[in-house]
Amino acid sequence: MRTLLSIPLNMFLLFAYNVLVFSSTPQDYLPDTLLASFEIPSSGATLNITWNIAFVLAGICILYLEILKSTRTSYHAVIDHLLSLVIFVIFLIEFIVLPDMGSATFLILTLLSLIDVIAGFTVTLSAARRDIAFDG
Repeated sequence: MRTLLSIPLNMFLLFAYNVLVFSSTPQDYLPDTLLASFEIPSSGATLNITWNIAFVLAGICILYLEILKSTRTSYHAVIDHLLSLVIFVIFLIEFIVLPDMGSATFLILTLLSLIDVIAGFTVTLSAARRDIAFDG
């Protein structure tokens, strides 16, 4: 079970985005396709959830879970951080090289992945520093 905790969740987001974009023709995959629509009771306005918004919301939730996972100080946490770095590099390469990934949504997901890497290392180092006791 602990080995599963060292798998970065951003990998699933990257995989889902790639499957959605590359397994369909541009006519089938429209980023602004309406997935759900809700009426907000307080204002009566309509909130439309599209694929783009769904991926960004999922990315924010995953970022929270990744930062929560980074509070561990173990061998698995180090593996998780290194794999998160690899996932960020894949996000970045796809954003730069692949025309289908050159969207604002994918840019936001790439930045969330970068924040995951930076926050993960920062939180882990801070937690490890507190765990080390110096006798002087």
